[in-house]
Amino acid sequence: MDTPPSIRRRMIAMVYEIFLVLSVEALAVVVWMLATQNRHGPLFDHGLKAWLFLVTGAYFIHAWTGSSHTLAMKTWRLRLMTDGGARVPLRTAVLRYLLAWGWFAPALLVCAAFGLHGKGTMAAVLAIGVAAWAMTALFDKDRRFLHDRLAGTRLVSMPKPASTLAPGPTPPAAEAS
Repeated sequence: MDTPPSIRRRMIAMVYEIFLVLSVEALAVVVWMLATQNRHGPLFDHGLKAWLFLVTGAYFIHAWTGSSHTLAMKTWRLRLMTDGGARVPLRTAVLRYLLAWGWFAPALLVCAAFGLHGKGTMAAVLAIGVAAWAMTALFDKDRRFLHDRLAGTRLVSMPKPASTLAPGPTPPAAEAS
């Protein structure tokens, strides 16, 4: 079976993924602002959140069902596959995306339930939530995060690409005249 990547390598890839997703979402915000003529109000604010949720989902689901990896996953040589080793179907990718919100949703719900709106407090609660979710891999026999276990997916390491700088054939020596 394919080699699972270390938890450390997956977490580093996730940090890189955050930067890529933020750039995708920045473009989505620009599109939203142009489409709504930058209007404000509860309807527009909630609409923007829903729009970002959909755009982020489209980014991940498209990558997982297409090439089996996002750009960050490709950079860190990670590939997503089903438990059976097949490419991830659309339904499974959607399920994985929704379950992956377990990294953030519990912490956001705690903040909302207890009225924790300070940036420092929210950051601390989110950090605790992310750490708790990351620890789920420590209790899994295959070291999978909870959302992968529940969705029936796994990340595997891709082999290093062969070097393209291999020496070519040596030209024949020039004949002496």
